[in-house]
Amino acid sequence: MMTEHNDVQLKSHATLVAALVNIFLAVVKVSAGVLGQSSALIADGIHSLADLLSDAVVLVAIKLGSKQPDQDHPYGHARFETLATVVLGCGLIVVAAGISWDAVSRILGDGRLLIPDQLTLYIAGISIFCNEWLFHFTKKVAQKTRSKLLLANAWHHRSDAISSVIVLIGIAAMLLGYGYADAIAAVLVSLMIAKIGVSLIMESLKELVDTAISDDELDALRQAISVVDGVINIHLIRTRRMGEDIYVDLHIQVDSYISVSEGHMIADTVRNQLLVQFDNIADVLVHTDPEDDEQKESIDDWLPSRKELINGIRDCLGDYYSLVDDIKIHYLNGAVELEVIFSLSPLEHDLVVDNCKKHCEKITQEIASVRGIRILFFR
Repeated sequence: MMTEHNDVQLKSHATLVAALVNIFLAVVKVSAGVLGQSSALIADGIHSLADLLSDAVVLVAIKLGSKQPDQDHPYGHARFETLATVVLGCGLIVVAAGISWDAVSRILGDGRLLIPDQLTLYIAGISIFCNEWLFHFTKKVAQKTRSKLLLANAWHHRSDAISSVIVLIGIAAMLLGYGYADAIAAVLVSLMIAKIGVSLIMESLKELVDTAISDDELDALRQAISVVDGVINIHLIRTRRMGEDIYVDLHIQVDSYISVSEGHMIADTVRNQLLVQFDNIADVLVHTDPEDDEQKESIDDWLPSRKELINGIRDCLGDYYSLVDDIKIHYLNGAVELEVIFSLSPLEHDLVVDNCKKHCEKITQEIASVRGIRILFFR
């Protein structure tokens, strides 16, 4: 079983490899684009440079995500990644706008239309090969470490390969005599860059405003909880994302008359079940309910505390209160149900049982909130 430390090392290594490849591609494509007069290849080179920034964000996110929660950040540090991603997305949109402006200016005749040479065709082919290799390499590490962030970066590499295919087609068409093909390809690449930027921003904003997980993921959670012994119903499930992690809080309904410790045990079982079954769940908060309170629109009317109830029961039972061994109180459906347990000796049993029952009947008559009472005797 891989440790968290090994996961961090593998993810960091994969991201550093991607960064080195993107540095190589950015330098080669921009240089070849300038020398070979291909605006599309220059745009693709800037795209690779933007990918380098993306790799840097991923690397920082991995480092911050591995830090343990502290007093100032009890839920961890994943939101730093989210904020950095928003900034990166804005930067990509600005870069895309600049590329499009330059290419459109050339198409409209405001600038010199660049005529690429054959060298740019080979460079575009190298870019496709490198990005496709990066996709498979990063995807393999993402699956091994179960990292959604790294998997997203892998698909980012695949989109880079696709953009290089567009550049290749544009340059080839230009060489065949279609004068504006290269500039049009540059615009298409810039649109891809802008789309990535918008996607990064939108996904990050969803996380910042605590958007819930998808319905399919929620159904999987419900299914995992429903099989836990002792869970009668599930309601009020709330989820949110922090980086790669999901935080869950939910209410489960258990039998109304079980002990507090058994209810707590069922809640712990639910929590452990989710943490074991779902690798991306970081923490689960389980609230245990003795009844389904999902549809309640307001707080229950005032109900007396245990101390107040005991005082009332003592007054109703009088001298027979000394025979009480225990009193269990159940607050259900806006009322109180009682279990009064008497401890009687064999000699007392036949003499006082009827009187104990009669005095207990006074409890339901004189304490308005008490809806029912169970009387138990043991010797």
